[in-house]
Order: sequence, then structure tokens, then C-alpha cells
Amino acid sequence: MRAAVLYGTAGSLVLTAVVAAPAGSAQTPSGWAERRGTAVAAERAADDGIRFGTCSKDQDGPATLKCGTVSVPLDYAHPDGKQIKLTVSRVRATGKDGKKSVPRQGALVFNPGGPGASGMYFPLIGMMPQWKRIAAAYDLVGYAPRGVGRSAPLSCQDPKQLLKGPSQSPTHPSESYKKERVARAKAYARGCVERSGRGIRHFSSINNARDLDVLRAALGERRLTFMGASYGTYFGALYAELFPSHVRRMVLDSAVDPDPEKVWYRNNLDQSVAFEGRWADFRAWIAKHDKVYGLGRTPEEVLRSYERARARLAAAPAGGTVGPGQLQGAFLQAGYYDDYWPQRALALSAYLKGDPKPLVRLAGPHPDALEEQENGKAVYTAVECNDAPWPRAWHTWDRDNTRLARVAPFETWSNVWMNLPCAYWPLPRSRPLDVRTAPGELPPTLILAAERDAATPYAGALEMHRRLSGSALVTERAAGSHGIGGGDNACVNAHLDAYLLEGRHPVRRAVCAPHKEPVPAR
Repeated sequence: MRAAVLYGTAGSLVLTAVVAAPAGSAQTPSGWAERRGTAVAAERAADDGIRFGTCSKDQDGPATLKCGTVSVPLDYAHPDGKQIKLTVSRVRATGKDGKKSVPRQGALVFNPGGPGASGMYFPLIGMMPQWKRIAAAYDLVGYAPRGVGRSAPLSCQDPKQLLKGPSQSPTHPSESYKKERVARAKAYARGCVERSGRGIRHFSSINNARDLDVLRAALGERRLTFMGASYGTYFGALYAELFPSHVRRMVLDSAVDPDPEKVWYRNNLDQSVAFEGRWADFRAWIAKHDKVYGLGRTPEEVLRSYERARARLAAAPAGGTVGPGQLQGAFLQAGYYDDYWPQRALALSAYLKGDPKPLVRLAGPHPDALEEQENGKAVYTAVECNDAPWPRAWHTWDRDNTRLARVAPFETWSNVWMNLPCAYWPLPRSRPLDVRTAPGELPPTLILAAERDAATPYAGALEMHRRLSGSALVTERAAGSHGIGGGDNACVNAHLDAYLLEGRHPVRRAVCAPHKEPVPAR
């Protein structure tokens, strides 16, 4: 998800209310027809199962990795209508924890987020030391959600358009630049329907949750064990709301704020604020290692170095391909994962010292990944635009984000341009479900969150914890990596193992010390 948040210094902002689409034009996310359609599709999938076999040539992996498909209705209100196939991958439980044999506990289904990301490679994670105990007890199952990869792929523009560059990334854009971006957003929204058809309206979070239940049935699982990261936590929560009796265990890692009033416009405003804080963390780390990078001894001096690079790239793009927009994109990724910090700091340092090659390698275009990138953006746009009402008037976006950019300039406008097609989305939008489970309605869920996560700010985890009765929240204190389960923090991983392998969890909350900071690259 590129959207969700804390207000921090922008807490006093007064933002325009988002007006919901008229009831007659909105889809009915929990309607009777869709509930019946999901039950019909799940029963059919349970009978058919999944025929796992050799994966496609572009799905490289060991012989233990097997692939198959499961059919789901495009429109759950019409379960006997058009079907689409979702690709699924699996590595069976090894049954061995060291020399000890362990019983199989079923399938663990994973979604990495997005919207628009594929989980097809997830089963290979069992080869990592942190995951071996879980891989011993569970079949590890990944899949490409509807619209992603080979799963009825969506497209909104010719992928070659992504090669156009270099681009600008003004923190305080001019009126003419704004008009240009509004025109591009309108064209992009039209392109989604022109290239993917009006059936694109069925690519939504609520249908991702329904697909998950059909996948559960196809795998032969009476109850689902699921782990979702980032955006995967949102439709995981929708699943918990829709199918609480079908949940066995559920891990929500880096939780999206599920408050219907936040989905998705306000979540994006919140995210921009949180990225400003994480950008400050990154600059403080660079300043601490000034002897390595020479970019400044304080965060303010590092910012001046970054702005100097931006100005230089605006005048003469590095390698003819990397301008301020590409620089900002590369450094935005560092807000997600602090293990990205060393190489990005090194590339910026080298560029300012006269060597642009590391920056070009890092931030330049990758032609071999164009189709995947275009597909991911198309799915992201379709799902978020279909999910919820968005402001339709440009002046609302302009006013809210002009105010926000005064205190959070780093990501604010790039976040606007990413999401602006939703202002001009030509199809009906849904009203988000109000996720709330009553005591005893849902088995205990495990929520994992880093306190300074920018992509899914910590306030979202607190709200998810409040709404899912009986949930447990594990917090990595003073850390900001996005997606912490099975990563570098042994304390977090111990809670994850205890929950998935034994069903044990904190009574309500637990706190882990932060993982170690990255070591600077030389």
C-alpha cells in the first residue's frame, strides 16, 4: 500500500471531508448475492482442488516449488458467469525441524501487499533460517491476486510509457505543472477501462477477500491460516469481518488503518506525514556516518546535499535517464526498508563527487521489469479507486496537499500523482466495510508493527488492534522497517513462531527492542 498514518506535526490540519458516492452508484460489498456467490464458488473449488505441477518458465525455482490455478468468479453476484484463474504456488511442509519430525499443521497462505504485488515466490522463503520452523509445519502457499501477473492481468497504459524520462519531482509544483499532472491522471483513468474493460470494476479489496476464501476451500483447508503484509492486512481484516468462523490463525504484519473514513484518501495523507519522519531518520543515520559518506554531519546538512543533487539532476540528468523524479523514487524506497540505506547513501555520495554510475544503476530504468511495473501500478489504481469514495474535485486535493507539503514535502506530491486517477475514475466505487469483530467471534489474531513504519504508520496498527477483538499487538519499538515478521528481529520472530506453531500470543500487547541499524557501505 502506498497509503495510510499519524499526523505528527500536521495533526492540526483540517482536511476536507470525502463525500461518498451516491448509494445507487456504489457497489454493495456485503450484499446477499455476493455472499451466496462466494459460498457457491468455494464449494466448487473444494470439489475441484488445485492440480499442482511444474511452474511456468518465468517462475524459476527448485523442484519442490509447484504451481497451479484456482478459478474464481469475476463478479461474485454472478458465480456462474465469467470465471478468472488465479495462479498459486506451493512448497509442501518439510516435516523436519532440524532432526526432529514435526506434524503438518496445514497451509499458510501469504499476501505481500500492494495492491498489485504477487506472492508467487513466497514459498521459497522456507529456505531462510528464520522461516525453517514454520516451513517444517506448514505448506507455504503464495498466489497472484486477481489482476496481478498471470491472474487475469490488468493494464492501464503501454508499459513502454514507463521508459519516458527523466522526470521532475517538484516539492512545491507550479500551477502549470499541476494542470499537466491532472491531464495525465484523467488519461490514465480512461486508459484503465480502455485497456482492461469495464470488468475492471470487480478488482477490489472485497473481492480479494472473497478470493481468499475460495483459495482456502481449493486447498482443502476447513479454516484459513493467513499472513498478510501491508495492504494484505487490509483485505485480511475484511476476510476476518466476512468469514470469522473460517479463520484458524491470522498474522497482520504492518497493518493498514481499516477505519472506513481513512480508506483510502486520508490514509494517503497520513502516509505522506509518516514518510517525512522516516526521511528524517534516514538523514540522521547518514549524518552519523559522515566519515563514510561526506554528505553532512547533521540531518540538515544531509538535506542540503540531497537538494544539491536534485538541482544538478534537473539541469543535467545522470546518464540521460535519472532526474529528480527518479532520485526521489529511489530514496522513497529507503523509507520502507532501512537495509536500503547504505547503498542509497553511497550512490548519492558518489554522484556528488563526480561518479553518476551507482545512482544510474540504482534509480535508472529497468526495461526487463517494465511489464511487471505497469501491471502492478494498474492493479494498485483499480483496487484503490474501486474500494472507496475519493474527492472528485481537484481543488480539494490541491488545498489539502498544499497545506500538507508545508510540513511534509518529501512524499506529499508524488503520493498525489500516484493516486490522482481515482478522482477521475469512470466507474462506481464501493463503500468500505466497517471492520469490527465482537468478543469470541474471531480467533485471536497477531498484529505486528514497527513504531516508525512510514508506509503503514503505527496508528493504523493501534486501530486494527482496537477493531479486532482479542487480537494481540507486537510492537518493534523505535524502528521503521515495513514488514517485520520473519526479518532481522529475533524477538518479533519468536512471537511469530509461538503464534503460528503453538497458538500462543501475548495477552494484549508486547514490545520488542529495535533491530540493529544497518552497517554503512564503503
